[in-house]
Amino acid sequence: MQSTRVLVAAIAALVSLPAMAQQGSPRNDLPQPYTTTRTWGELPPGVKWAAVTAIEPAPDGSIYVVHRCFENSCLNRPEAPILKYNADGKLLASFGQGQLIFPHGGTVDRDGNLWMTDAGSAPGKGHQAIKFSPDGKILMTLGKAGVSGSGPDLFDQPTDVVVAPNGDLFITDSHRNGKNNRVMHFTKDGKFIKQWGRKGQGRGELSEPHTMAMDSRGRLFVGDRENNRIVIYNQNGDVLDEWRQFGRPSGIVITADDTMYVADSESWGTDTGARELPGIKKGIRIGSAKDGRVTGFIEDQESTAADHAGAEGIGVDAQGNVYGGVVRRRMLERHTRK
Repeated sequence: MQSTRVLVAAIAALVSLPAMAQQGSPRNDLPQPYTTTRTWGELPPGVKWAAVTAIEPAPDGSIYVVHRCFENSCLNRPEAPILKYNADGKLLASFGQGQLIFPHGGTVDRDGNLWMTDAGSAPGKGHQAIKFSPDGKILMTLGKAGVSGSGPDLFDQPTDVVVAPNGDLFITDSHRNGKNNRVMHFTKDGKFIKQWGRKGQGRGELSEPHTMAMDSRGRLFVGDRENNRIVIYNQNGDVLDEWRQFGRPSGIVITADDTMYVADSESWGTDTGARELPGIKKGIRIGSAKDGRVTGFIEDQESTAADHAGAEGIGVDAQGNVYGGVVRRRMLERHTRK
């Protein structure tokens, strides 16, 4: 009887373990229930897709797509980096000319305003987070244009923004080889609250925090790209968990029902010094932010290419269509349910 009770208790303990205990290596053989098109979105006359970095659906059903003007930079370019579409891909507006040089990650708040980070650096440009109104007016900026730093009012190559339900702002700071590797917390008015994180591979440390999303419980999922993991924090900066089963995270989206989409654009190839994962195909892994289970995989067109060929930016619209922003191949992909 005693041994039976011990066995039952052991099984119960295993069942109650958090998702971390259920993890394994990222899988290449999950279901792929999507059809992909690579011609979505009307472009302005004479413009071709540059590196696409962000796809941000808005509450009114419109979709912002952000690209880097020409090839991989907006520096001294006349093209608009921000393109606004309706759900059918018709171009509604374009703006941001001369205001961003290396647009990276962003989000749309409840009022339809677009927040974007500029991870570039040039005299008077870059190292900022910028809030645009739906018609392209700049409403707020954080950081000092063109100034890299580590203080509470400076960034070094900021990568992404999340807006909490109360309006508070969370910003990941430092792209590859950046000096900060941190998460910064501000009020909705831009007042600095706190920061956490530093360069490293240990628990709570970060190496290229490339993307971030918030789940329905208010937890922050930070794509710690060079450490090949997602670090989950509460809003005080305490580490809750670390997940590796979604691959090497370049982009993360969590929808209202806590479905999580993670873009892995850098696995498979040789290690360039950034600790890329060998043997893990590039693509978008789909699962649950509640328990960490991965249930689907949209394999990239060049999932086993040696270079960083996959989608980095990711967006999911109200109909469940998944958008992938491809930097090195300079295209916008749209994945629809089969």
